[in-house]
Amino acid sequence: MTVTRFKDLPLADRSREWDGSAAESRVREWAGAEDEPDAAYRDAHVWYDGDAPGNFGSYKLLIADVVDGKLKAVPRAVMAAGGILQGARGGVKIPEDEVGRVKAHLAKYYEKMGETAPWER
Repeated sequence: MTVTRFKDLPLADRSREWDGSAAESRVREWAGAEDEPDAAYRDAHVWYDGDAPGNFGSYKLLIADVVDGKLKAVPRAVMAAGGILQGARGGVKIPEDEVGRVKAHLAKYYEKMGETAPWER
């Protein structure tokens, strides 16, 4: 099990709508990962199952989309991931011992957005 390395992706415009399914498709195409995930695809997510890195279903908490040909963190996606980590939409199934690292990863994007992560309020 693995938390992805923080890449300090540039932020998309704060008003950008978030459509996870559409973003997933764009990220796969941008990364050249139509057949199986690769490192570029992984960078768009906060967590993945390191025991099964070749399965798309192993990747959780997508926070990025392709905007003008570049991978960017989408503020609404970061907030959605933060909410899911807090239990929204049924939460996310990741190992308990990795939750702190996932929160730290997301908190860096909250800080970049000038916000406080929900678990730090």
